[in-house]
Amino acid sequence: MAKSLSSIDLQVMWNRLIGVVEEQGQVLIRTAFSPIVRECGDISAGIFDLQGRMLAQAVTGTPGHINTMAEAVAIMLNYFPVDTMAPGDVYLTNDPWIGSGHLNDFLIVQPAFLGGKVVGLSSCTSHLIDLGGRGMGPEGMDVHDEGLFLPPVKLADRGVVNRMLIDIIKANSREPVQNEGDAYALMASCDVGCSRLVDMMAEFGVEDLSQLSDHIIDTSLKAAGDAISAVPNGDYLYDLKLDGYDFEIDLKAKLTVTDREMMLDMAGSSACSKFGINVPLNYATAYAVFGIRCIVGSDMPNNAGSLAPFKVTAPEGCIVNAQFPAPVAMRHTIGQLMPDLVFGCLTQALPDQVPAEGASCMYDVPMRNLPNTGVRNTATAFAVELTHNGGTGARPAKDGLSATAYPSGVWGTQVEITESVAPLIVHRRELRPGSGGAGQFRGGLGQTLELESSEGAPAAVFLSLERVKYPARGRAGGGEGACGHISFSSGEVLSGKGEFELSPGETFIMHTPGGGGFGDPKARAREAIAEDLKRGYITEAEAAEVYGFD
Repeated sequence: MAKSLSSIDLQVMWNRLIGVVEEQGQVLIRTAFSPIVRECGDISAGIFDLQGRMLAQAVTGTPGHINTMAEAVAIMLNYFPVDTMAPGDVYLTNDPWIGSGHLNDFLIVQPAFLGGKVVGLSSCTSHLIDLGGRGMGPEGMDVHDEGLFLPPVKLADRGVVNRMLIDIIKANSREPVQNEGDAYALMASCDVGCSRLVDMMAEFGVEDLSQLSDHIIDTSLKAAGDAISAVPNGDYLYDLKLDGYDFEIDLKAKLTVTDREMMLDMAGSSACSKFGINVPLNYATAYAVFGIRCIVGSDMPNNAGSLAPFKVTAPEGCIVNAQFPAPVAMRHTIGQLMPDLVFGCLTQALPDQVPAEGASCMYDVPMRNLPNTGVRNTATAFAVELTHNGGTGARPAKDGLSATAYPSGVWGTQVEITESVAPLIVHRRELRPGSGGAGQFRGGLGQTLELESSEGAPAAVFLSLERVKYPARGRAGGGEGACGHISFSSGEVLSGKGEFELSPGETFIMHTPGGGGFGDPKARAREAIAEDLKRGYITEAEAAEVYGFD
């Protein structure tokens, strides 16, 4: 007979579970080989029950990995039922429509065994730097152009790693050592998650997670419903105009709030592009729900219960519900603007709680060596992904944050790390004065980054950037943030989308966007304007003309 747990036991175990997944996430970061994982934190980690319901997730991680993983584990159980699992089994996929929206993210699932039976599941996700194909750029005609596609497969069988699969992953990469190291880091993360889960269960003398699982999910579901009930019922409409690639893109949203549920419908959004900026619905949902949860019930832990009342739909074939085999490599270009889309709806219901629009999507610039044609290139092969961020929108009572990874949570690549893993020199990285939208509360600043190719081989650079034409909009009278752009040191401005060649010794400069302002600029505190001037965040002309400060 299963042991009955007290409410205190259940709460202590829930807290311990959150500690377990955080350790799991840290193991992944500390053992990974690629900089985007070990330096930028492009991961997720979580513990699941036998129904595939997420019970806890690591605080460290990105919404695009965490909230997609929350649904993906249940899908993986359709391929690998619990009654077929054995100790040491590890399952893997990078299917964008199961995992986190593009091929470069590996999803791992591992069963935890106690007393000879499966008691739970550990899962994690991380970004692999290169999986072959055309590289991580927007130019693929379909998902098959974008690299190695792995359906749900066994990465390990009863503790024996599938070496053939590892060799295939390595053979299809320009960074085989990093890929192999990251695959083992993912397995180490899940292994620690399973071990710590079993240790906790043994300590509390429980043989299954059913009582704890029901407690976590029921409690969180009620808390989510209570948070939603504080939002006025109604339909709230908003739209965003985006730069796009082959055409400008319209994102449309209707947020329907009922007593204890929220439903986001994106009907009317533009059709898919022929380039790889399309978004599978799982990824669009992940960021849309994250945006809502930043405002509604932001203090709740993330799990299957707290996510359940939030539903997202979009017509098949629109740009936020791309269907296989659409190209999706740069799905974050559009997907990470989902929070701004839902904020526009929520500000109508909760005008004093929602920030202005921000830079939102990363200025994510993948680069790799470009072999010389006709002459064998002897330079070291490399693939690197520079992840940098703009400013967030100003908040109703505070300035926006400068050069901050919102909503992705993927920290900016450190200068020293970039230079250590690729033949690049970073000449400067600094905040971009005047890029934050004016307001009673100023939008966060973007940043300027100047890089040079430093070896004898040219580099291919892939661009898929938003906020180049359409800036982050302010709220309540606040001004727009500055648009972003990339240029050569000669002053030539490049398109925000496409590929270009960086010749040896050539320099390019990246300017990330700023966030929108909030409130009338004339109402900004005089001491705040003086501090902005002192720090060089605004110019004297801007202070006088926009803020009325002299």
